[in-house]
Amino acid sequence: MSILMEEQKTYSEVKNKKKVVIPHTYAILLFIILFAAASTYILTPGEYERKVDEATGSTLVVSGSYSPVDANPIGLFDIFKAIPMGMQDAANIVFFIFLVGGAFGIIRATGAIEAGIAKAVIKLEGKERIMIPISMIIFSIGGFSFGFAEESIIFVPIGVALARAIGFDAVTGTAMVTIGAASGFIGGMLNPFTVGIAQEIAEVPLFSGFAFRFSVYIVILLFAIWYVSRYAFRVKDDPTHSVIYEIEREINNKSKVEVATGSNLSFYHYLVFIVIIGGLAFNVYGVFRWGWFITELTASFLLIGFIAGLVGKLSINQIFDSFVDGAKALTFGALIVGFARAILVILEEGKVIDTIIYSLVGVIQGFPNFGTALGMFLVQTFLNFFIPAGPAQAMTTMPVMVPVADLLGVSRQVAVLAFQYGDGITNSIIPTSAALMGYLAVAGIPYEKWVKFVWKLIVGWCVIAAMALLIAVLMGIH
Repeated sequence: MSILMEEQKTYSEVKNKKKVVIPHTYAILLFIILFAAASTYILTPGEYERKVDEATGSTLVVSGSYSPVDANPIGLFDIFKAIPMGMQDAANIVFFIFLVGGAFGIIRATGAIEAGIAKAVIKLEGKERIMIPISMIIFSIGGFSFGFAEESIIFVPIGVALARAIGFDAVTGTAMVTIGAASGFIGGMLNPFTVGIAQEIAEVPLFSGFAFRFSVYIVILLFAIWYVSRYAFRVKDDPTHSVIYEIEREINNKSKVEVATGSNLSFYHYLVFIVIIGGLAFNVYGVFRWGWFITELTASFLLIGFIAGLVGKLSINQIFDSFVDGAKALTFGALIVGFARAILVILEEGKVIDTIIYSLVGVIQGFPNFGTALGMFLVQTFLNFFIPAGPAQAMTTMPVMVPVADLLGVSRQVAVLAFQYGDGITNSIIPTSAALMGYLAVAGIPYEKWVKFVWKLIVGWCVIAAMALLIAVLMGIH
């Protein structure tokens, strides 16, 4: 797997260079925090009355109850106090991300995931007509269950090598891994890091609306498979149709020896797969039968990770070393949730969060419900450029979007859908996406060439998402 190590090194170097050009996500969030604090000096403070719905236990905003209140501008020291306060407010989600990351680190350490996917992809070599669909389906499962994003980077060299070996190009090999994972990520039926967090904030049952999301996921995935396959076979028939034709012409690398070493599946790997599949099924049962939420899911993922480590022949020390490594890998995503929550803390302490909600309602109250849902989707899509981390975007936007949905008669489930699609779709094209820049660095694809390949797919996905939101509104999805 030496090629993977070299490509990861290349990715790190490129990523470090990108930091000179693109502001760090934390820097962007700090700017938003400062902007939120400044708004407490500019905006008129006000508050809505709130009540608890006895039927659902949700806290609802009382329509027509907005009224001005005394100002409470936020000072410099209060700005930095808001960050630990945000961490404290979002502690259940912060530690959920850390602990699930640790559990996934144990699973990764067994080698089962890498070996399983590598074996499956390599087995499909020479079967051009089914290689792309099956590969994309496999990676999409990781997308909608574990939120595969950066985790897919190590599989890109395998996809690229196989694609080139049968007459496709590096873009095809990259797409059948990353666009497959993205399709599942957008579907998000069991993704605890996006849909799970957004639904907790929205106070709707965890992973509710599964059937609707699954239906949209199928459409998203089928469109992606058609799009990637159509491009791939055009390149196979005429290599000049490749968006990186000049690069491909200079490369003569059709050897699979280096990447094939990761495809050895052992008996213990199969046991790990049984634990993972059984654990995910148990999670689904727990959510829908016993009403599990974040705490129970965290415990279940920990149990899955420890059992997988034991059956995967890891020692106790290896299990806990892997657990710590896995948690470290998600430090960026876990701590960013606290930073994002600090924005809400400042807006709440400054008494302007309801003013913003009141203004948004005033702008879109004349729209039909579909217009409200579409507006939410467009806002989330725009914000995803600046906050591409799903958990952070959920923590930043959902506290605002939920009361807007309540006041305008749109279900909270639709608000979650608007976040989910706005957060997921553009990750495959925006330059602030760490996962995307990693894919392209590993595959050696210039960003502008990738944009040329993928932009029509993104437009198609946006159309599908808009239609899905319309159907969700018409159906009254809750």
